[in-house]
Amino acid sequence: MKIAKLILCLAWLSPGWLSAQQAEVTPLLSKDLVDIPGKEGLMISVVYPPGSSDPIHRHNAHGFIYVLEGSIVMQVRGGKEVTLTAGQTFYEGPNDVHVIGRNASKTERAKFIVFLVKEKGAPVLIPTN
Repeated sequence: MKIAKLILCLAWLSPGWLSAQQAEVTPLLSKDLVDIPGKEGLMISVVYPPGSSDPIHRHNAHGFIYVLEGSIVMQVRGGKEVTLTAGQTFYEGPNDVHVIGRNASKTERAKFIVFLVKEKGAPVLIPTN
């Protein structure tokens, strides 16, 4: 009984141990947009493991998403929740707050490409409420 209580206590103190895996983000290309002063284009690949999700965030950028495999669920504040599959796209603007970003599957990974047009040197993701 003491071991069960210890395990329960450790699990409560370390919620990250029980949560889904984090998304795997791989930078693919970064390019200064010389004809748009102060802006850069950034392309990344994102893999959501089964059951993975993002915290609420914003990008302060124009974000263009293209799903390569699996299915993802996306929603920006005030927008409609959508489930996207391979070949489908999603857009979020610089003022959008990304309230839902997750893998639609608990058993299969999902992979997508994100192209961002953002301020040069600005962070890619900003956690928010």
